[in-house]
Amino acid sequence: MKITEVLVTEHAIFRGVFEQIERALPGCTTLSELRTMAGIVEGLLRPHAETESHIAYAALDQALAQRGQLDRLYQDHHEIDASLKNVGQARTCAEARQLLETSLRAAREHFLYEEREVFPLLEHWLQAESLAELGRAWFERRTETQPSAQ
Repeated sequence: MKITEVLVTEHAIFRGVFEQIERALPGCTTLSELRTMAGIVEGLLRPHAETESHIAYAALDQALAQRGQLDRLYQDHHEIDASLKNVGQARTCAEARQLLETSLRAAREHFLYEEREVFPLLEHWLQAESLAELGRAWFERRTETQPSAQ
């Protein structure tokens, strides 16, 4: 599986999780509940962002030979992560809910930008074999970080 297919699939899964969280948000009455939801989103997005940064974006940076062309993507990752962390600093449920909603919206916008702009660049600049190799690197990376079942 090509890395672009892997990342688009993860985006689709995350959108489904985001929808479930948004449905649950009105029923959240404590900061603890909202912080837990933010932690779940953060836990999902962290390894995804690392994959994008260390595997996909790095390959695209090399292919384009112009460092800095993907600064917006790195900045998006940083801002989404910071927004999710800010949920933990919120003093009210309303503030935490708003921060979480903002984070989810920003993540969706980021996914859409990648799917429309970045992934087509990857497909254009890298050969199918390279994209498949990056997909294998993603799989190996995930396999290494998964706890072994005993």
